[in-house]
Amino acid sequence: MPGDNSEPLGLKCPQCGSEKLYKDGLRYLANGSVQRWLCRNCGYRFSESLFDCSNKSQHAQKIQTLILNPPEALSTNCQGSGEAFPGKAPTSLGGLAKTLATVDNPSKSGLAGATEKLDSTFNAKIVEYAWWLKKGGYSESTIIGRMKLLKRLVKLGANLYDPESVKEVIAKQENWSLGRKELAVEAYSSFLQMVGGNWEPPKYRRVEKLPFIPTEEELDQLIAGSGPKMSAFLQLLKETGMRAGEAWSLKWTDIDFANGTVRVTPEKGSNPRIFKMSPKLTSMLNSLREYNWGQDNPKRRNQNFVFGGYPIRGFARGFQRRRKALAKRYGNPRLLQITFHTFRHWKATIEYYKTKDILYVMKLLGHKNIKNTLIYTQLVNFNEKDEFVCKVATTNEEIAQLIEAGFEYVCEHNGAKFFRKRK
Repeated sequence: MPGDNSEPLGLKCPQCGSEKLYKDGLRYLANGSVQRWLCRNCGYRFSESLFDCSNKSQHAQKIQTLILNPPEALSTNCQGSGEAFPGKAPTSLGGLAKTLATVDNPSKSGLAGATEKLDSTFNAKIVEYAWWLKKGGYSESTIIGRMKLLKRLVKLGANLYDPESVKEVIAKQENWSLGRKELAVEAYSSFLQMVGGNWEPPKYRRVEKLPFIPTEEELDQLIAGSGPKMSAFLQLLKETGMRAGEAWSLKWTDIDFANGTVRVTPEKGSNPRIFKMSPKLTSMLNSLREYNWGQDNPKRRNQNFVFGGYPIRGFARGFQRRRKALAKRYGNPRLLQITFHTFRHWKATIEYYKTKDILYVMKLLGHKNIKNTLIYTQLVNFNEKDEFVCKVATTNEEIAQLIEAGFEYVCEHNGAKFFRKRK
């Protein structure tokens, strides 16, 4: 069985009863090893004894399921929460957490198994918290981010049922930025809301920084040096300024190749938008569509999505590897500062530079609050000498043509209307 990747005979998830399981590695104990399993249906993790695997049918009847993350564990094994969590906190686990936090090497002190059990118990509550957020309508990225923060707090020695313990752990993280600490406080506050607890949250306020704005040439280097799918994704971000999550969830039905437009389904409470695509972007997406829908393409995933259909994390890691290689090739470390969201910052900055119209930029980005857009007014270099092309129109047809070409009205003199556009 250890070398068999198929699902085990007769083994089911203790949480939901599903037989769809993943192998999650081995746990080595003093008296043998234990196979760990992860349910593909609900994400529940548990272990199965591998002490006797000589007979699979016999072994299926002897399965000993060790629940690594029982949801009810924290409600019966936690100390120090009598005030914050009345009725939920007997005395064993909380004291153990404080003891384990002071042990430098639990494996040598005989507490390694207890540490693993403690961590897995908190992990169960964090999984429950994730489902609570899911039912509350939170986005996948928010749920994953908060889960990671809570798991990190547990690994650093925090007892999630002891707010003072959490405060202490956050305060000791000198290498954390104020923004990361603020997010940790926010995640733990919502966790307490789920379990019915309360605390006096520490006050961390992130230091606002102006985003890095690359040159257009640097963006084009990343686009030209990437594969077909990645380059089309980056070109889309460059032309539209949409968020990476909005681009990743884009479907083929959102693209109108006949009219050369793309519709954006908004995220984070922003407004829906529609953009005109350049011939270059249209061609890139059309080539990608032909590849995805080709009969001889064995790698196609979900044909409904232009790019996604699976989590964006792996795609982002691929971009980071490519970015590092291109930075080395061109000898330009500035490329390492470019993220997916940098394309959005660049688009907003360049559009405000061209138009000086903050309401237009606000509409372009889908912002509902102009305060989120005003940051881009600080990123434009007003010291540069503005150069314009000037045109004069005397008839309605000439005026219409200039407006369609992107010229803006300046003034009128002796019956003639003057327009200008930046070079």
